[in-house]
Amino acid sequence: MRGSMQSYRKVSVESDLSVASPHRVIQMLFAGALERLAQAKCAIEQGDIAKRGLFMGKAIGIVSGLNSSLNMDAEGEVASNLTRLYDFMLRRMSEANINNDAQAIDEVVVILKTIKEGWDAIPTDKHNLSSYPE
Repeated sequence: MRGSMQSYRKVSVESDLSVASPHRVIQMLFAGALERLAQAKCAIEQGDIAKRGLFMGKAIGIVSGLNSSLNMDAEGEVASNLTRLYDFMLRRMSEANINNDAQAIDEVVVILKTIKEGWDAIPTDKHNLSSYPE
């Protein structure tokens, strides 16, 4: 049953992505990163090193993807500031993974939630003004 639920969720996410606007895709990535960080923190609390590494790796991958998708030409200063924040978060996530540090995860979550709230406040018809490519 668990495998079929995971398969259903995967198909559901893939179908959501296939019809999602670029703005919505970024929202989904933020939500996914936050979910993986929560799972990694839970794994730390449970002493499950393997799951911590798995979830931290996924969160790092998502934040790296967000960082690499910035359009530096369109929004120079905004994109530059976001890059610095993403780089900081990536460093802290790596440290959290190496040092089993739940507090470092909390720091990243606060920053990521703040960026996500800003992104969520952008009207969806204005997404072409963002720092992310179309």
